[in-house]
Amino acid sequence: MTPPPARRRRAAEGGTPAHNLPRRGAVRRAQAITTYGVGSLIAVDHESFIVSGLDHAEDSWRAGEAPRIHERRLARLLDVSYFRLPPASDDDSKDGMRGRRFPLMHSCPECTELQRHRDFNPPQGRSVCGTCEVELVPSRFVVACAAGHLGEFPYWHWVHRSTERGAAATVQCDGKLRLRSSGRTSSLRSILVSCTCEQAPEVSMEGSFRKNALKDLGLRCQGTRPWLGTSAPAVECGLPLRTLQRGSSAVWQPVLKSALSIPPWSDGRADPLAEHWEKLRKHKDRTAVEGYLDAIFDDEWPISLDEVMTLLDAEREEDPDGEAGPSFDHRYRALRNKEYERLRSGNDESEHSRDEQFVCETPLGDQSVLAPLGVTGPMLVKKLREVRALKAFTRLADPESTTDAKEMPLSGSPMHWLPAMEVRGEGVFLRLDEDRLGTWEKAAAVAARTERMRTAHQRVLEERAGDPSLVVPSPATPRMVLLHTLAHVLINEWSLEAGYPAAALRERLYAADDMAGVLIYTATSDSAGSLGGLVAQGEPELLDRTVRSAVHRAEWCSSDPLCMETEASGTGGTNLAACHACVMLPETSCEHNNILLDRALLVGTPEEPTLGFFGAVLAP
Repeated sequence: MTPPPARRRRAAEGGTPAHNLPRRGAVRRAQAITTYGVGSLIAVDHESFIVSGLDHAEDSWRAGEAPRIHERRLARLLDVSYFRLPPASDDDSKDGMRGRRFPLMHSCPECTELQRHRDFNPPQGRSVCGTCEVELVPSRFVVACAAGHLGEFPYWHWVHRSTERGAAATVQCDGKLRLRSSGRTSSLRSILVSCTCEQAPEVSMEGSFRKNALKDLGLRCQGTRPWLGTSAPAVECGLPLRTLQRGSSAVWQPVLKSALSIPPWSDGRADPLAEHWEKLRKHKDRTAVEGYLDAIFDDEWPISLDEVMTLLDAEREEDPDGEAGPSFDHRYRALRNKEYERLRSGNDESEHSRDEQFVCETPLGDQSVLAPLGVTGPMLVKKLREVRALKAFTRLADPESTTDAKEMPLSGSPMHWLPAMEVRGEGVFLRLDEDRLGTWEKAAAVAARTERMRTAHQRVLEERAGDPSLVVPSPATPRMVLLHTLAHVLINEWSLEAGYPAAALRERLYAADDMAGVLIYTATSDSAGSLGGLVAQGEPELLDRTVRSAVHRAEWCSSDPLCMETEASGTGGTNLAACHACVMLPETSCEHNNILLDRALLVGTPEEPTLGFFGAVLAP
């Protein structure tokens, strides 16, 4: 595993060159993709900032601090040429990721004034009240819409709203806003806002989080995008606004896409041609490709013509229709299909150079011991590389329900690269026996139980999409829920047996009509990386013992019988027999945000023991 990367401080203010401002705070490189990416809010000491967009901070993503990384299959899917690691340097003379102060509304705990930060006349580089000389407090509240826009909470409108009609006042006053806490409770009722104009009474923040609270004031989203600065004028979008806590997870959710580096792209030899593949694809014959390479390379080519043709053939096979072809979701599934094929076929280390980033071998033990379990085809993934790219972000929506219309791009103009992180690790891949799985899927009880989850999940997707034409179908199928729950119990088991924390393990599901596999792997940038302990668990004898132990452990939950007998659990009823005491995992380990889980499909129920795929393992 690669060592932990250098950490990087952020710049503080917007509109001023970053090198003229003090740097504030530090985050890990991986957090710049998963937690504090473009458009997110970050709290540094007593201050709050929003991470600037790529086109407004491209200078800080220079090659020295933000090196390029390549993963052609993912780059083609996301329509970019390459990726960049987030800036990381311990050199104070270099820029880090840039940020802008947000929210701008601050309050002084001493004089209780509530106004824009600059109106307090703070000293250069500090966030203190120019009169009281105490630390200013950023507004706890912001507003956002489902399209991804973000804005200041309308305190003036909230104070001056009509108590009779609920509508906001239309005439501005000359008073100053004040904010104080009564200290009686920790609820919104104790946060009081007033105006010195005395035209409106002091009001609390209670009720500001109601779904229609701002709509009742006649306020709509103005389309503000503070991460892009003043050069990106707001265009009113008109969607309803919701009040959020500044630190709420609903303020920013990343849209991450990932891919494993698999042959023929996994040895890195094609990386020098990363920015030329789209033009190379337009040349259909060998002679045309050779002429293009001669034109762009004066001296020696980075790879041979035969290798280039092999790569072009592999690319066209995976994405034959190019940009005019299937939808993004279809192409993403095709990417997974190729990974599944490669994981099944393997890639022996002895046949490749040490630069090979994907090594997948068949275990030496007798695989027949796994037949009674319905498990087949285990593979030892001794080396893997995964690239996770930040495609966009959303607000007020679960990443699982994201549609293209709700994704907010990372820049105001088209970019030919995206931020990404690469992680290297190891893993174990296994499949379920297709014949046994097919018979189990046809059982009426299995289909009925899965349909309950699918219906609940589809309802959640429809509610969040708003527009029925943008609703994506729920992926819930019997084999998907089974594989998902199996992956969770295996991760929990290996966190006990193999010495890895559950948060250092991750699942990758391959569930479709022609796929029934799961990859459990270590792909993390911290010290719990590739130590060989997980690969050792893939030997058939150990794997047999692990699966049996995991299934037996899933048979009982400390919350039973409530957990097993519940009619619905999880967000919107998208789980059945699943809770934090049995099968749920840290969010970083799960592809589906801990939804679509049901251990009854693993072990059955007391009334229907045959419901579980592994019911025979538990039979006395």
